[in-house]
Amino acid sequence: MFTGIVTDIGEIATVTPGSQAGDRRFVVRTKHDMIPIAIGASIACSGCCLTVIEKGGDWFAVEVSGESLAKTHLGDWAIGSRINLELSLKLGDELGGHLVYGHVDGVGKVVSMTPEGGSVRFIFEAPPDLARFIAAKGSVAVDGISLTVNEVTGDRFGINIISHTQAVTTLGHAKTGQRVNLEVDMLARYVARLLEHGKS
Repeated sequence: MFTGIVTDIGEIATVTPGSQAGDRRFVVRTKHDMIPIAIGASIACSGCCLTVIEKGGDWFAVEVSGESLAKTHLGDWAIGSRINLELSLKLGDELGGHLVYGHVDGVGKVVSMTPEGGSVRFIFEAPPDLARFIAAKGSVAVDGISLTVNEVTGDRFGINIISHTQAVTTLGHAKTGQRVNLEVDMLARYVARLLEHGKS
């Protein structure tokens, strides 16, 4: 479980084949102190919950299945790619964003970025099957970042990204057309399911 508050921007150091055909192993450089982080611990990597299988003083390794590579943008990662990192939530930690599970629902893209006062207005496009779960003033995790939706138009939604968020996440270096991992708010899923059940 995570909160969508990014705690470091990691960098992909190596990419090698995984232990099973189609899997991939990534070594991630981080500023996090890895000493207290156990093998088997979960770390959200650009919104995808991954398991630490090896570690050193300033790095950790994860193995990603072919299924996850296909259903997220982790398959795009190469040496030098920068990714958002968040350590798993501990009991008693402040819930600064919203509850994020680290289970990517789909891949969207950055449609446009427009300066607006002290922030940048990002327009994202979501897959049609996910767009119905995204609502104005609701929450969504974009590459593991907890964000509040400003408005929704069809499959597209707008979010104002303040300068602080740009500085401490990968959105500060985003480009138009870039793919992003999306996780919709679980509460929105439950509400939609209840409404669907009520119609049947």
